[in-house]
Amino acid sequence: QVQLVESGGGLVQPGGSLRLACAGSGSSILRSLAMGWYRQAPGKQRELVASIAVPGNTQYADYAKGRFTISRDNTKNTVYLQMNSLKPDDTAAYYCTAYLLVSDIARGRAYWGQGTQVTVSS
Repeated sequence: QVQLVESGGGLVQPGGSLRLACAGSGSSILRSLAMGWYRQAPGKQRELVASIAVPGNTQYADYAKGRFTISRDNTKNTVYLQMNSLKPDDTAAYYCTAYLLVSDIARGRAYWGQGTQVTVSS
């Protein structure tokens, strides 16, 4: 059973930076899964932040381009999200996910972490 545990959230001032980490465990299948970050703000739907395939191909939401960087360490089954130039609009719970196919997310077949809160406020 795949388990994902996020860390690195917290309170940061506008313009600041945070680095989120998501450590996966429980199954060797993790090495074959794409991984990504989603976020959900109060009253809003969960939305994609960034994703990274096993070979390292990345995808970003438009609001994340140029500010956020996703990376993964396959030897540690860990995915990172470096967030710079944070804005109050980035305030949300950030969730790590792992999946074989992107369609797994909509079909409820993806693995999810418990989330980590990011609050951007002065």
